Amino acid sequence: METGAHGRHEHAYLVAVESDEQDSLWSVEDSLSELEALASTAGADVVGTMIQRLHHPDVATYIGKGRAQELGDLEKQLGFDLVIFDDELSPSQQRNLEKMLNARVIDRTALILDIFAQHARTREGRLQVELAQLEYRLPRLTGRGVAFSQQAGGTRSAGAAGVGGAIGVRGPGETKLEMDRRRIRSRIADLREDIENVREQRSLHRQQRAAQAIPVVAIVGYTNAGKSTLFNALTESEVIAENKLFATLDPITRHQMLPGNQEVLYTDTVGFIQKLPTKLIAAFRATLEEVIDADLLLEVVDASHENAIEQSETVNDVLHDLQIGEKPRVTALNKIDLLDDPSELDLSLYPNAVPVSALKHVGLGALREKIAQVLADSMEMVQVTIPYEKSELVELFHRRGRVVLEEHRAEGTFLTGRIPRTLEGYYAPYLEF
Repeated sequence: METGAHGRHEHAYLVAVESDEQDSLWSVEDSLSELEALASTAGADVVGTMIQRLHHPDVATYIGKGRAQELGDLEKQLGFDLVIFDDELSPSQQRNLEKMLNARVIDRTALILDIFAQHARTREGRLQVELAQLEYRLPRLTGRGVAFSQQAGGTRSAGAAGVGGAIGVRGPGETKLEMDRRRIRSRIADLREDIENVREQRSLHRQQRAAQAIPVVAIVGYTNAGKSTLFNALTESEVIAENKLFATLDPITRHQMLPGNQEVLYTDTVGFIQKLPTKLIAAFRATLEEVIDADLLLEVVDASHENAIEQSETVNDVLHDLQIGEKPRVTALNKIDLLDDPSELDLSLYPNAVPVSALKHVGLGALREKIAQVLADSMEMVQVTIPYEKSELVELFHRRGRVVLEEHRAEGTFLTGRIPRTLEGYYAPYLEF
């Protein structure tokens, strides 16, 4: 995608710091490699990388004055116009670096937000992207100014194909009109109100789904693990599935059947990534609530990736941050078609793991069986006596539960069996124990 001001790709130089303060499963080399993939997804041509090893990041320039000067010399040699740091910079660090370099300076957070701006296709997604971008940019106004959109109605560029604008300033920052702090804060307040309305609408939709008593399976995983491809394979739909980071931003839900005639709703969600700032997660809470309210999590792991375990741990950390790490879970070890010997996969490293290839439709039957099994295991054993005038509850028990014993008694239909926890409220008045 052409991203530069003159219709060309920006040339980017990537910088990472390895310090004693870092506490991560990821090596600095692996993290930098991922940053390169992010930069490419955003439309940049990466011309070089730098790793600086320090006891502590430098307060003024993050990498130290000497390395910053070295970076300036490299800019003259290589001609790059964008420098991307693998960690979040403070506003003062960013300003100091830009004073020393003849190039724009952004960090991983700004880069991810830029990709979000490209991929948000719904009003909900655009609102959440704009909120996250404005909250990120507000403290960075001092001393240099940031241009924002004249449109009060949302992010102009989010999801628009072929739109211009430099990496890190797409979305609400693509025109030359500068908004002052008061106007930005006012816009942020409006966005929060709009997003709260979106949350209420989504909550209503979830309540309507709950009334149908159909379990929801949220597909989660590291970005580019193949979630959308698996979603398409399981639901026989055609959601956009690209070999790009964050190709899916807006949640999509489809109805499907599991073995045993079990109805289920699959929801495809935004991918997770390491070093995802807490504020950014909070901005997307309306989207993530689809995951929070799910009955089961289907985690997709790219089994062919050299950092598969680290990626899964990152997903696990985010799920625990959302306080849903203990939800019933099935793991789809995806992309086994890229492995020399899939039988060497250690399934014990993941909860309820099933090897699959979403692209080649391999292992999908076993995956559906596992999902049905885990959903069944998450059910509650109950004994109920349903009045005959409530025969629809008997039918619902048969359709959504597992009947062990059924007897017709004078006071109604006596049932023993398992029901999903989502149905407990329906049967609470008729419980025998």
